Amino acid sequence: MKSKFASISDTIIEMIESGQLLPGDKIPSENELIKQYKISNTTARKSLLDIESRGYAKRIKGKGTFVLNRTANHQLTRVLGSINSTRKGFDESLRAEGFLPKNIILEKTILNEGISANVLGGNYIIEGPVLKIHQLRFADDLVVKDEIRYISLTLCPNIHKHSPEVAFYSLYENEYNLEISDIKQTLGVEIITSESALSNFNVDQPIPVFELDSVIFSTHSKVIEIEHSLYRGGSYKFAIFTHPDHNTVINSNFIR
Repeated sequence: MKSKFASISDTIIEMIESGQLLPGDKIPSENELIKQYKISNTTARKSLLDIESRGYAKRIKGKGTFVLNRTANHQLTRVLGSINSTRKGFDESLRAEGFLPKNIILEKTILNEGISANVLGGNYIIEGPVLKIHQLRFADDLVVKDEIRYISLTLCPNIHKHSPEVAFYSLYENEYNLEISDIKQTLGVEIITSESALSNFNVDQPIPVFELDSVIFSTHSKVIEIEHSLYRGGSYKFAIFTHPDHNTVINSNFIR
């Protein structure tokens, strides 16, 4: 007869394998397992250790236990349409998936004239001053994201004094007390070559990239942030999160 801790760990592993829990997602904590299954802390701890020892998750001290990336080609997972997923910063998400993050800042400047962007057919404006941050994001020494963010300094004064490695979404909510009301995103595909003027991926041959444009709104339709980023196509898979009457996650894979 299977032990209680093994039954619980098998249940969570089934959720991982079925896609209910995606790479980088936090799995139930020891206290949550105790409450849900009416078990002892010893049994809960053994369940988490079993999941980790079988290579499905990794414990990060002070943060919790997170689902590891087990895709065949070790693709990163990015979830669109999920506010909870957006709350995690790039570095935190990578560590949770078992990667080592690194960032190189190409530009960090204040634009007094402001910025505008067209997303989903709408033209959105952030009046100046605006903080522009352009940085390359690495996973295990590979450039996986070329990211440009424009952030309202009217809504987020002195945000330029924070490290660009912070989780900006959490900063908006916790430091500036902004309530996120909506996120609009578009996703496209481009081909980058070594001759491409805007390529920072250091490639010898053409590669596909995902092109993501995003606008984050606070209440009263105020624009907090506009983002334009390129994701290395062979390194990413995207999940689309929708919730009309119930939650649905649709995986969309890009084949290199």
